[in-house]
Amino acid sequence: MSGANEQAGAASKSVQGWRQQTFRALRWPNYRRYWLSQMLSLVGSWMQTTAQSYLVLELTGNDSASLGWVTVAQFTPSLLLSVFAGAIIDRASRRRILLITQSALMVTALALAITTHLGLITLPLVLVLAFVSGIANAFDMPARQTLAAEFVPREDFANAVALGSLSFNVSRTLGQAVFGVVAALGVSLLGGGNADNVARLAFPFYLNVVSFVVVLWVIATLPFPEHERGGHPDVITDIKEGLAYVRVTPTIRYTLMLVGLMSLTIVNFNVLIPYFARAVYGLREGGFGALNATFGAGAMVGALWQASRPNPLRNLRLGAVLLLVSGLALALAPGGVIAALVLACCGFSMLTFLISANSTVQLTVPNALRGRVMSLYSLVLTGSAPLGALISSNLIAKTGWLGPKWGLMVLVALGAVTVASLWRFIPRQLPVPEQG
Repeated sequence: MSGANEQAGAASKSVQGWRQQTFRALRWPNYRRYWLSQMLSLVGSWMQTTAQSYLVLELTGNDSASLGWVTVAQFTPSLLLSVFAGAIIDRASRRRILLITQSALMVTALALAITTHLGLITLPLVLVLAFVSGIANAFDMPARQTLAAEFVPREDFANAVALGSLSFNVSRTLGQAVFGVVAALGVSLLGGGNADNVARLAFPFYLNVVSFVVVLWVIATLPFPEHERGGHPDVITDIKEGLAYVRVTPTIRYTLMLVGLMSLTIVNFNVLIPYFARAVYGLREGGFGALNATFGAGAMVGALWQASRPNPLRNLRLGAVLLLVSGLALALAPGGVIAALVLACCGFSMLTFLISANSTVQLTVPNALRGRVMSLYSLVLTGSAPLGALISSNLIAKTGWLGPKWGLMVLVALGAVTVASLWRFIPRQLPVPEQG
């Protein structure tokens, strides 16, 4: 009996130790408050993203190219503005930047809700609103990427990055999983009981507007510490300094190259998942949301696993390889149930890869250059999304010469060429800490 008690006590200590290691950055109150507010807001954002993809496919008769063009509209601003955004972030108040960007995103969500509710929504209007939100995200994303350094010390930095991704993917899982329920409520609340009334899809957009109110209040009241700012008198000089730093720092240079090229090929799940769910497997709202949610659940597990790892570089190669293998498995999946299991593996692999890359960059860059370098990270990750979305949507289209499964296999093959080409250049050890 005592042996059993000892085993139970050891198991309890092991679980407690894992919890303390995995969530250690949350012991800092300001980071914990920001982290929780972001999780709530992102649940609303992921409901909106899922509803928007479904809306686009419904408006266009399951046209994959239209999904691709929405992605182009949403991420082209990052391609055009990210380097300027980074220079501004390094010299301006991050609180002010976030208040402006989050307010702009709330307004676009409200416009999407009202026009969908009134039956006025069209694909061109979705494209315009996606472009406007993309402008806000070009500044919002790198600003949020830098906040871990504001609220936690260096020893908890990689953990805070992983927990940020965990928050993102817990929200993704919850937001996508409840989309079907929320859309069903929208049928009775907004759609007049008609399951085909497009107004039903406005309900997720309205809920997202409410979530923005909470995060705006937290940002307005959270005590942001003073951060070290770039000292050059003009933005162009600041941009050149950031680019020069990346050019002479192999750890960051090759990590950014790998992330950018993988984003052009296999990291295009915002196009792949909606199209496979609706056009290939013929799923309605519930199944559509569930298939998206399994990807988020796998990503959540990947983020938890990364949060418990002390050295993010160890999983950079592993994540890239697993991403290719799981992408190939998705191409071969015979139906929605198997695809759901495979997508969980895709989510795990993608987060393992991206958290490793993000942590590697953030643990290398000095504080004074953080905004500029993280804007370049956002540039290669999301700025490559427009071209990546066009490539993916055309390759997997049912009307194309390859079709969904062979098109996805081609994307996997292109990703494999990328990983093989950069394999020997991918960093293996954490860099010596720099003080900037």
